[in-house]
Amino acid sequence: MEPCNTIMSIKLRPYIALLPVILFLSCGRSLKDDNVFRYNEMGDVTSLDPAQARNFENIWADNQLYDGLIQTDDSFNIKPCIASKWEISTDGLTYTFHLRNDVFFQDNVVFSNGKGRKVIAKDFVFSFSRLLDPSVSDATSLLEKINTDYPASINGFSAPNDSIFVIHLKTPYAPFLHILLMKYFSVVPEEAVKNYGIDFGQNPLGTGPFKLVKWETGNAMVLKRNANYFEKDSVGNRLPYLNGVIISFLKDAETSFLEFMDGKFDMVSGINAINPRVAFTPDGQLRKEFSDKVYIQRTPFIKTDYLGFILNSKTISDALKNPLVRQAVSYSINREEIVRYLRYNTGIPAENGFTPPFLPGHGKITGYDYNPDKAAGLLKQAGYPNGQGLPPITLFVAAEDYALAEAIQAQLQNAGIKLKVETEQPAVLAEGVANGQCCFFKKSWIGDYPDPENFLSLFYSKSFSPGGINYTHYANPVFDSLYIRALSETNDSVRAAEYTHMDKIIMDAAPVIPLYYDEVVRLVNKRISGLPLDPQNSLDLRQVRKSKE
Repeated sequence: MEPCNTIMSIKLRPYIALLPVILFLSCGRSLKDDNVFRYNEMGDVTSLDPAQARNFENIWADNQLYDGLIQTDDSFNIKPCIASKWEISTDGLTYTFHLRNDVFFQDNVVFSNGKGRKVIAKDFVFSFSRLLDPSVSDATSLLEKINTDYPASINGFSAPNDSIFVIHLKTPYAPFLHILLMKYFSVVPEEAVKNYGIDFGQNPLGTGPFKLVKWETGNAMVLKRNANYFEKDSVGNRLPYLNGVIISFLKDAETSFLEFMDGKFDMVSGINAINPRVAFTPDGQLRKEFSDKVYIQRTPFIKTDYLGFILNSKTISDALKNPLVRQAVSYSINREEIVRYLRYNTGIPAENGFTPPFLPGHGKITGYDYNPDKAAGLLKQAGYPNGQGLPPITLFVAAEDYALAEAIQAQLQNAGIKLKVETEQPAVLAEGVANGQCCFFKKSWIGDYPDPENFLSLFYSKSFSPGGINYTHYANPVFDSLYIRALSETNDSVRAAEYTHMDKIIMDAAPVIPLYYDEVVRLVNKRISGLPLDPQNSLDLRQVRKSKE
């Protein structure tokens, strides 16, 4: 079907009621729709407590409501946020942050006269301490390096005065600043957490550019501009520029995309939310007929999609325990074809190791490309010439990856490798992988923070699933030693070299087969300007402007 006919079919669909042009809020003032950023979230926002910032749905909403000590620019350079500056002790154990004195919590009834009070260092002591409670937070493992027994501190955190916040570590931990970039480490007021109790996630209160005014679960969420937000633009104008944000929760990707093309949303993000057959040419460019209404944004994503082998699974064959066979499988996969024909050129063939672009050490090693001759030689060396005698391999994938699995199945067939495909619902697949029941599986890893350690931690032997994230159950004492050493190495170039060495070890052992490094891809309404794009796929609306029709 031609794209124009598809778009015209919007007119034939039942009208989907979105929010009205003017929303009357509880404070009696109106939020005018002509200066509101609107997007659809197909997933569920489960909580607006930053201690529960475990998924993109929660993080994108939290990003509008909360701030932390530090932040990054589009190139992962760390810069101030609530902390105006900081120092790290020469032994790497003490982090001292100097706070701004002009940051206030949003107005709320929990404060005297309903006026938001100033953020002080004790607020960070409280906010970080609650993350140590596993009943409150998913971030407890991120704080394993905190010296919770440090004298004259509360759980390893101290506030010598209102403007200085100090963190004490047990051992040096080079990625620690990057850890603090995660939304978990936002500041929240103790008054609100105690007042709302377990309902704080539905009654969020932070310092961010917007504040929650309405949330109808499964329908819509409305955020309004925080007039007292502390950040300003380069010429002194107070941010944000927008009056507010409206988040809808349509579950159907096609419906969401059509609503975007009809102008009801300002952005659609991700290849699964975009209809590439309609919007893109075969080589992944935006079709000309849409270029007058929308524009495309794209950048490499710190995300690697891969196939993994559970090396000690009860169901894995002796053949797959042989790294030569696993290497042969990897050389038999044509990643360029997968990216070009299945993903409309969204992504980068993963031929340079497991860690994705933008991270230190990436591109320093050669991983696996499509090389049938090498695959044939490895199979012969392993005792399976042309695949003879090699038992069929079963690949477990989520239903949404079935087309990808079929393509891999055909490619392996050309190498004499028989592949069966089993599809599961995502939750069932995740449980099967974690419990070692799927000896060969498709999975992806999104960097929680922009450091190679986050990707290479998947192969640390003390992190076996289901208790940890080493899903392949790969174990190598040389790798472990390098991994531990890199954690405390403060010289960036030395750390990058150690990460490169670790990635090379993983590629040689082949417990995983990297397929592609994903890309962040968005379509944005041309009325929107100033929307930044970064490799973590953050949603930063502080300096977004929306022109009139």
